[in-house]
Amino acid sequence: MDFDLTPEQQILQSAAIEFARRELNGNMIERDAQQVFSHDGWTKCAAFGVQGMPIPKEYGGRGADPITTIAMMEGLGYGGTDQGLLFSINAHMWTNSIPLLKYGTTEQKKKYLPELCDGSLIGANGASEPTAGSDIFSMQTRVRKEGSDYVLNGRKIFVTNAPVANLFTMYATLDPQLGAAGICAFIVENGTEGLSVGKKKDKMGLRTALMAELALENCRLPGRALLGREGRGAEVFNCSMAWERACILATCLGTMRRQLERCVEHVRRRKQFGQPIGKFQSVANRIVDMKLRYETARLLTYKVGWLMQENKSADMDAAMAKLYVSESFVKSCLDAIQIHGGAGFLTELELEREMRDSVGSTLYSGTSEIQRNIIARGLGI
Repeated sequence: MDFDLTPEQQILQSAAIEFARRELNGNMIERDAQQVFSHDGWTKCAAFGVQGMPIPKEYGGRGADPITTIAMMEGLGYGGTDQGLLFSINAHMWTNSIPLLKYGTTEQKKKYLPELCDGSLIGANGASEPTAGSDIFSMQTRVRKEGSDYVLNGRKIFVTNAPVANLFTMYATLDPQLGAAGICAFIVENGTEGLSVGKKKDKMGLRTALMAELALENCRLPGRALLGREGRGAEVFNCSMAWERACILATCLGTMRRQLERCVEHVRRRKQFGQPIGKFQSVANRIVDMKLRYETARLLTYKVGWLMQENKSADMDAAMAKLYVSESFVKSCLDAIQIHGGAGFLTELELEREMRDSVGSTLYSGTSEIQRNIIARGLGI
């Protein structure tokens, strides 16, 4: 494995950094406070090619490999401060575009993928339920067959992008007693009769990524809405989660890198007791810990990208990356605040928002506890 980006990947990452700085950071404090989703930022990201990165060119994407995609996302996280928008894009790519690419029919791919890539469609994922979060395949949303149609009834919670989404990947079970073997996946267009979107939910962080609940009441879908084979929805979901865990925290890598550089600059410039505060061991040690976390998190993340690129199993490695990067991100955000002292506690420095955003990374795409379970299972225990 080569640990360096190719010259082409470095150019792309640098371009992503400059693009994010120029186009995505305006009025962030106000937009975070008011929980405003940036449709303009979404459209600009699509024009830059972000949403289409892993999708083949024949379907309107850029046909990038996993490492190149991760490199771009890290660049966006380094240059951009709208973690909510970047999270929304990640959710869209890994829970809609990838399942469609891997399991969709030719008709489904041609119909949806070009518009998922060019920003015309915003995707969301209907999986979690009030009684099925970590135990996702115990979901109670039912699907019954009526002729060639499917009829869905149930409720979905924690649906990122729901208030602005045009397209949903939806999961339901033929029979809860069947467990994973009863799950079916569907592509559901917003506006379908029987599908309703609840009001926007307030959140601690990632406030520019909007979230709501979904209700399905005799929501009738044509047979062509089935994604993959009947009763094989668990496979679709697991594929989605594998890509999500591998790639969704690449933007957090970029933020960790930016925080590290910002803190180094601060401790060199800020003086107390007649010397730069970086000369105090307690401060320097925090900087060292931030550096160590970033470098190890980067290696874990890019290793997963390399495994996927080589068509090798990455389930346990993706879980390790998800666990380590998310928990490291929280710790580094707290260190960045502490290093800046009272100023770090103020909204205007924007470090407190990054800390609030970081907490979600230990919860979405499977909690830290679930990642530990996956790793333990991979070790045979």
